[in-house]
Amino acid sequence: MAVKNNGSAAINGWTVKLAFPGNQTVSSLWNGSYIQSGNTVTVKNASNNGSLGAGASFGFNANYSGSNGAPTATCTTG
Repeated sequence: MAVKNNGSAAINGWTVKLAFPGNQTVSSLWNGSYIQSGNTVTVKNASNNGSLGAGASFGFNANYSGSNGAPTATCTTG
């Protein structure tokens, strides 16, 4: 999965909360930093990428067993 800035300007200071429907756990993530508590993952800009440029994205890999439904994403800036 990847989350992308589809706008025409950079987003400064961003947070994305992912709510997984199953037992997925993030195993790696790029272009951000994350913490996971249960089935909720909070991804924020890393210190080296406070701005997510137009067309830029972060992405991750996850482990799971059983069903692998897509997470619900909530995005905020600031």
